[in-house]
Amino acid sequence: MNKGAQVITKDELERSICRDSFFCFLKRFWSIVVPEAPVWNWHIEFICNEMQKLAERVFKGLPKEYDLLINVPPGSTKSTICSIMFPAWVWIRMSTIRVICSSYSYPLALELSRRSRDVVQSEKYMKLFGGLELREDQNTKGYYANKDGGYRFSTSTGGSVTGFHGHFLIVDDPLNPEEAVSETELRKANDWIGRTLSTRKVDKALTPTILIMQRLHENDPSNLMMESVGKPGVKIRHINLPAEINEDNEKEVRPRSLKRKYIHGLLDPVRMSREILDEAQSKLLEYGYAGQFLQRPVPLSGGMFKIDKIHIGLPPSHWQRLVRFWDKAGTEGGGAYTVGVLMGLDKENHLWVLDVIRGQWDTGMRETLIKQTAQIDGTRVEVGIEQEPGSGGKESAQNTSRNLRGFIVTIIRPTGDKVLRAKPYSSQVNNENVYLASGEWNRTYINELALFPNGRYKDQVDASSGACTLLTGPRGRIGVW
Repeated sequence: MNKGAQVITKDELERSICRDSFFCFLKRFWSIVVPEAPVWNWHIEFICNEMQKLAERVFKGLPKEYDLLINVPPGSTKSTICSIMFPAWVWIRMSTIRVICSSYSYPLALELSRRSRDVVQSEKYMKLFGGLELREDQNTKGYYANKDGGYRFSTSTGGSVTGFHGHFLIVDDPLNPEEAVSETELRKANDWIGRTLSTRKVDKALTPTILIMQRLHENDPSNLMMESVGKPGVKIRHINLPAEINEDNEKEVRPRSLKRKYIHGLLDPVRMSREILDEAQSKLLEYGYAGQFLQRPVPLSGGMFKIDKIHIGLPPSHWQRLVRFWDKAGTEGGGAYTVGVLMGLDKENHLWVLDVIRGQWDTGMRETLIKQTAQIDGTRVEVGIEQEPGSGGKESAQNTSRNLRGFIVTIIRPTGDKVLRAKPYSSQVNNENVYLASGEWNRTYINELALFPNGRYKDQVDASSGACTLLTGPRGRIGVW
């Protein structure tokens, strides 16, 4: 050793390594919050490095280059990385950093916050970064601050963030998988992220938003974020890591270069082995597995409806029965669609979808179009109408019936939810007993069936389910009006 050379202690070396690398910090503090031995799959280091790139610009006071969207399957260490370790790590680089973290439920957000605080208050953390102390007057599980002005504030989807502003906004699983199909929960999550949380930035040009979640619905917050691309000033870096890939979905890996890191098509062959994924698929069913593990809310073959079992061909000329069933809506230019599905039962008991009329019309235009369509279809085609619950639904159905004098009209009073009512028709589709006449409407129709019940629209499915019920089930109220 040269005379006078400075000796670096073990603690100084470890402190330097942790400051320079978020991933190294994660590895060295893992045991404080996770009792199980770690499995260091490649994606963990990759996500850590991506988050550090965002953080380095904040530390330097530079404008953000993009927001970060990360779609990964459950059990991939995402919450440990983003909600637990990252808020603790940024403080060793810049103790004045303020972080707002959210999850779909407040108890979950509190638990993640508590574990992050465990890291900050650990003996090891204090030994290496002892100058950082938490304020005694602000040290709760959901909101704690250090003496330099930095804090970590926790909230839940839809929760209050009034008075708080963050250098980082971290959204970790904004939706409960069990409630993701709920239009109410989807709307609440999207509105809260887009209109409330987005305003809680220290500096709009500086503060990045980090959204990390499993895909749960076609219209979930991930989709909201992706659809914002192209708006003024909006740039998104999308990391998309399905649990498994094959020739059908390998192009969906983001960044594309990461597909080379998959082993035998698996993201994490130890923690998400083929056997584990098969078990998950059997529990979640196909469309649940497609969203949470494959990061595509709808599988290629369809979820409840196996769209690859639908035939497209030339319809026959003779029919047992023909029905045009209407699912009505009454808002012009927005909301749900009014849909009229023409379906036939041929001599071999195959169901044929022959035509679909779909649009967003006001009630007057809707009733005019229904009558005009009946006149074009002819009196041989029965007309089916769904009667919505309540006196308003009854009056609407009767008004349509009176408007169709001279035609055979059947009014159906539906029971059960849309999924339950769609099961008979999905059985016909999945047993390869449904045929489509070739038409421009085919693509939109098949797409809605594939997305059901996770799709944004369900009107074509509802109308098809009603037509199927009329053709194959007991006849309801039938009359010539």
